Amino acid sequence: MAATGYGYYRLVIFLCMFTGYSLYFFNRKTFAFVMPSVMEEIELDKEDLGLITSSQTMAYAISKFISGVLSDQISARWLFSIGLFLVGAINVAFSWSSTVGMFSLLWFFNGLGQGCGWPPCGKVLRKWFEPSQFGTWWSVLSCSMNLAGSLGPILATVLLQYYDWRTILSMSGIICAAFSFVCLVFVKNEPKDVGLPSIEPAAKKGTKGGNNESTLSEFLLSPFLWVLSLGYLVVFGVKTAATDWGQLFLMQEKGQTVLMGSSYMSALEMGGLLGSLASGLLSDRAVARQGLGTHGNPRHGLLLLMMSGMYVSMYLFRVTVTPEVPEIWILFLGAMFGFSSYGPIALFGVIASESAPSNFCGTSHAVVALMANVGAFLAGLPFSTIAKRHSWDMAFWVAEVTMAVAIIGFFLVRNMRTKMGRIAEKMD
Repeated sequence: MAATGYGYYRLVIFLCMFTGYSLYFFNRKTFAFVMPSVMEEIELDKEDLGLITSSQTMAYAISKFISGVLSDQISARWLFSIGLFLVGAINVAFSWSSTVGMFSLLWFFNGLGQGCGWPPCGKVLRKWFEPSQFGTWWSVLSCSMNLAGSLGPILATVLLQYYDWRTILSMSGIICAAFSFVCLVFVKNEPKDVGLPSIEPAAKKGTKGGNNESTLSEFLLSPFLWVLSLGYLVVFGVKTAATDWGQLFLMQEKGQTVLMGSSYMSALEMGGLLGSLASGLLSDRAVARQGLGTHGNPRHGLLLLMMSGMYVSMYLFRVTVTPEVPEIWILFLGAMFGFSSYGPIALFGVIASESAPSNFCGTSHAVVALMANVGAFLAGLPFSTIAKRHSWDMAFWVAEVTMAVAIIGFFLVRNMRTKMGRIAEKMD
């Protein structure tokens, strides 16, 4: 009976979160999808567009960190649903606006709402799925972004044939806000909320002293938290550099066409989708075989392998691509880099959540995700400054060296204590 209960609730909760996060992502990008139509009606220059999009990006980074911490303190179900409702309402309000100032303000609030999406998902997944399934479902859920990102522009283009951009944003916002109530009803924070036993080992066994929860200082003083954070900073920074500047590198220094640059990016995203799924499935098999202990993590081997794949594909991209090289080789390198980079991005999130104490798993992901945003920032102006003063080749060489140092560092600490916070004496 319990197994049937778990199966039903897991399916319903996962479908709600997958659909909900697809709506989160679609409504994050609606302005980008209808931007040409908005510019036909309202005069917007490049600085205006940059202001609108940057306001959302800044708010999203701040909100995601705060929401990660909040998800450990308040109901994940309420946080996810409130954020979804806010994002939908902001899209509707955006469709009623016509000035750059109001667009920027509303898109800033959209970013604040967006940050409430992923942290509760990670919290709920950990509560409902066994450690040997956690990585797989995390990866599948992250594909909701790929789905919304790939189908969104097509859907918006089709709808623009029949409706104006204001109607599309209003419809999208209303659907998003309405679905927030569905999530509020059907998403459950943990099995105990519906009378089922907790699946977490600590909750089952307990300890002699009673309380297994760590304090904030015990959690923040865990060296592995900061090792993960630095690794995520490097991986996300290098990945962002490749996705943001790879197309320009191909065109400006490798003699490739605009079409080839776009094709390279498409291949990278497709490889990324497969890499996310593979990282979850393969690392879960390792966890099922070895189990999660206090030292070393079964997912670490795959993480090292994929990080090495990032280095190799970036090196080959920089060294072997010439104007005469076959296009299929460039596409292969793009897919290889996407596969190797999106896999570790998924794994860092999974490892950060499962290695943290139960009462700080949302905060753990918030900390490493904040460091990833620092990496993304470093991949912007600092990276482009190196390219401006030297060349794109030199900038990508610096990224390769940074990646190599991170790989060596992670190899050396592969058997360190990975369990964050307090450990029961018996386990240690």
